[in-house]
Amino acid sequence: MTIYKKAVLPLGFKANGFAAGIKRSGKLDLALIYSGPAAKAASLFTSNKIQAAPVKISRKHLRENKAFRAVIINSGNANCFTGEAGIKDARDTAAALSVALGVKKAAVLVASTGIIGRRLPFLKIKDSIPDLIEGLSAAGIHKAKKAILTTDTFPKEITAKFKIGGRTITICGIAKGSGMIAPDLATMLCFIMTDALITQRALRGALKECARNSFNCVTVDGCMSTNDTVTLLANGAGKNPLIDTGNKYYGIFHKVLNSVCLELAKLLVRDAEGATKFIQIKVEKAKSFNEAKKAALFIANSNLFKTAVYGQNPNFGRIIAAVGASGIVVSEKGIKVKVSPLARKDVYVTVTINKGNSSAVVFTSDLTPEYIKINAEYN
Repeated sequence: MTIYKKAVLPLGFKANGFAAGIKRSGKLDLALIYSGPAAKAASLFTSNKIQAAPVKISRKHLRENKAFRAVIINSGNANCFTGEAGIKDARDTAAALSVALGVKKAAVLVASTGIIGRRLPFLKIKDSIPDLIEGLSAAGIHKAKKAILTTDTFPKEITAKFKIGGRTITICGIAKGSGMIAPDLATMLCFIMTDALITQRALRGALKECARNSFNCVTVDGCMSTNDTVTLLANGAGKNPLIDTGNKYYGIFHKVLNSVCLELAKLLVRDAEGATKFIQIKVEKAKSFNEAKKAALFIANSNLFKTAVYGQNPNFGRIIAAVGASGIVVSEKGIKVKVSPLARKDVYVTVTINKGNSSAVVFTSDLTPEYIKINAEYN
């Protein structure tokens, strides 16, 4: 496996980004990812009970269809809490793109990110679709990765190349997210493309398993959004031996996909709003993964702990208090805490609770005055 810290599209994929005028800044705000060959798709969405219109429409298309050709993404407007009008805007966006591409409406997935409660400027999107399609290319992923950003300070991107049965296969992922980051999923949009030939059940299973210890193990502020989406597209253009659950190729694919998801998840935290520290919290010797993760998340979401790290204040009683507040049964005598030097940009916390053999790792950031400023002014 070879990892590249940039986006390189797999065979059969093209992309583009365009400034449709959704953002007042005039920056890129509309992205298109297109697959020439029809692609299988697997998606994971926010568990927030309030879900944005594009999430609802994409869920519908995933139920109705098995072959997908495109994902259209806008930033600057979440198209959430917009009622039936928002549903119509998301549906019409998919329809307008499908007509322009000459594909079924259900073959198009939609995603949005930005401010909640404002009507999506659909006509601006519709008018931009011809330019968006005309500019499609393999190199267009570098516009697309910028067009999905909101408060991010840099694009999140990674590519992995590896062999399946002698064929070179590519997995490429781009993501956005820096605030409102909390499981499940992190507040984010993520799009992963591969030219691997893989069954639907293997694709869905691999994404769900890989999200378990990556996108579902990051938190910046404990605030869950309404638009979170991770979509994995596989178009089979690599012509490798078929990957399926249980065969020898699945493990290879799973391992590489996990690396891609984990790296993207870490990049979300490294770009956390206002952050000065990247923090890894490992809880070990727990009874189960879920117990370890619960304790780790309580530490990661403790404002007292996060501000202590920002201030380089070694008040580790805040870690102990968070573990106790998590609700898991622990013994005071059984807990051990180890923290790397707080002066470093990357801080590592290990909490041993001596109850079993399971562990979990969660990634978070410190809490700074800049985070408050960014979110106080976001509108």
